[in-house]
Amino acid sequence: MKHKVEKIGRFVTSAVEELGYGIMLFVESIYWLFLGRLNKQPVSSALIFTQAMQIGVLATPIVVILCFAVGMMLAIQGLETLKPYGAQAQVVTGIAVSVTREFSALITGIIVAGRSGSAITARIGTMMESQEVDALQVIGINPVRYLAAPALLAMIVVMPILTIFGDLMGMLGGGVYTSYELGMPIDIYMGRSFEVINVFDVMQGVLKSIVFAVLIVIVSVLNGFQVKGGAEGVGLATTRSVVMSISAIVIADMIFTFFLTRV
Repeated sequence: MKHKVEKIGRFVTSAVEELGYGIMLFVESIYWLFLGRLNKQPVSSALIFTQAMQIGVLATPIVVILCFAVGMMLAIQGLETLKPYGAQAQVVTGIAVSVTREFSALITGIIVAGRSGSAITARIGTMMESQEVDALQVIGINPVRYLAAPALLAMIVVMPILTIFGDLMGMLGGGVYTSYELGMPIDIYMGRSFEVINVFDVMQGVLKSIVFAVLIVIVSVLNGFQVKGGAEGVGLATTRSVVMSISAIVIADMIFTFFLTRV
């Protein structure tokens, strides 16, 4: 019994320490983004654009494909569910609202966490093991300014853009299947979709995507800086980063959905 209590205590202590470390990384990253220029140490624009390219542009094809597939899946399930009630036409509303409020941001966050978050952790972890991070500190470059801040800003910028692309492709995927099943022209389907959604629906997804972006970067950088144990340690940290990021995204999405549906 004593051993179990001690184990739980250590787990809680470790979790609190990691939470505090993550908050510190976020605050320090924001500091360098806004006040770095005043200290004559601005965050490199080249690094921001490089991160934006890797996180956003290169991730666009998979986001487009999966959001299209999710929209089509919602159409299939929605039409089958509504068929006994003769209300198949209402599937347009269901898909438009579900995609913009929920699924586009969630799918995009999971994709970016698995693709880009893991890459951030692996890169920083490799630098830790090869002592490149120590070398940065020796020559006067703050590792958070060089590694975390550019990724954070790039992620915050590109995630809402990817989410909006996901909105459009999710509705288009639903429109393609609905057109096949009900004979509804896609232009009419898309027109009705834009009629039933409003700015608040779209902004829910965008707001969630910004929060997901912060969570992905902080979790990825945190795990990268904690790498120990050589190549095996890098692999374990990368896996842990992806699991923690996706878990944080799903929990945050649940919390946001609970409160935003009551506004």
